[in-house]
Amino acid sequence: MLGSFRNNGCAIARSNEARALGIAMGAPWFEIEHLAESSGLVALSANFALYGDMSDRMMSLAAGLGPAQEIYSIDESFIDLAGVLGDLVQRGLKVRERILQWTGIPCGIGIGATKTLAKLANHIAKTAERKPGSYPATMAQVCDLSALAPEALQEVLAATAVNEVWGVGRRLTAQLSECGIHTAQDLAGLDPAMVRRRWSVVLERTVRELQGMACIALELAPARKHEIACTRSFGQPVTRLADLNEAVTEFASRAAHKLRQQGSLAGQVLVFIRTSPFRPEAQFSRSISMPLRRPSADTGVIVSAALRGLHAIYRPGYQLAKAGVMLFDLQPTTVLQAELDLQRDEAPDRRRLMTTLDDINQRYGPSTVQMASAGLAGDRRAWTMKQERRTPGYITCWADMPVARA
Repeated sequence: MLGSFRNNGCAIARSNEARALGIAMGAPWFEIEHLAESSGLVALSANFALYGDMSDRMMSLAAGLGPAQEIYSIDESFIDLAGVLGDLVQRGLKVRERILQWTGIPCGIGIGATKTLAKLANHIAKTAERKPGSYPATMAQVCDLSALAPEALQEVLAATAVNEVWGVGRRLTAQLSECGIHTAQDLAGLDPAMVRRRWSVVLERTVRELQGMACIALELAPARKHEIACTRSFGQPVTRLADLNEAVTEFASRAAHKLRQQGSLAGQVLVFIRTSPFRPEAQFSRSISMPLRRPSADTGVIVSAALRGLHAIYRPGYQLAKAGVMLFDLQPTTVLQAELDLQRDEAPDRRRLMTTLDDINQRYGPSTVQMASAGLAGDRRAWTMKQERRTPGYITCWADMPVARA
């Protein structure tokens, strides 16, 4: 049984066996550490750079299913199959085989007339593979609900618990259960107008989608973030300001890179440091927001503001466990606030420099070129996480690929 741990602090991913032990999402490591000896639990440190790279590879292969793609999360995307001819199940099986061969990631593919039905089909494809007998074997790996006769579709929906429907959470499940609605078929049979009056327009949209009416369009362009953050827990307690300078510099640099990726400028930079609430030592937690004179996506400007804030809130004598940098007051690069020419303070235009910086790091690897205050990339920094060197025989991870068929 496997578990992935963010900064070695809490569980962020669990295998089915780990879930069977009662390990909850976000459970702190110190509460479940004893399971490593008693039940054979294996804890692996998270590697977000690797996850992002694998996600990019998988999404590029999945895009071969259809003409348009919405990347919904790191392991899930919707693909429009409008105009795609031929046997969609066979097409899905070939794409799935290619993803498995080229990346080593097995995935489930669900096809439906709407996004909600596609999500449900994806759940069925995975469940039929993991739990034989729960659904027909022909629905394993790739499930096409759009090809089922109405009677067959109703049988599948009747065999699916209502909490497996996209957007139906724990609280809503309890409310629906009180009204005698226990399956996806029960939910699909409700009157949408009544659902809107009794619950919300969101659930009404879900009901209509279960009935085959497309109400949720593909979002081909990701929405702009209203704030960007880069925060990390340290591999060991940090007390020296020099180490904090390196950490905050790297966090601010990463946040600035994300800012440029979405074509935005930041108006404020927030930096925070804190001790661990789970340790008996003296507690310390402070943050400060540093407004920028002009909105910027320049790494140098953002790092400078973050370091000034760090020096203002730092106090010696504490064993700090976490730090982070957040960017607020984001605006598009196309918006420019004019200023009165009251004093000569022309900021250099370093947009081409930032583009070159990003291109070099994209080509040769992160931190190939970085701010000097980040220290030497090859050095073993006191604040970085200690990655697990233990390698399991294999790791099975499922990637979701619902497909909305127009």
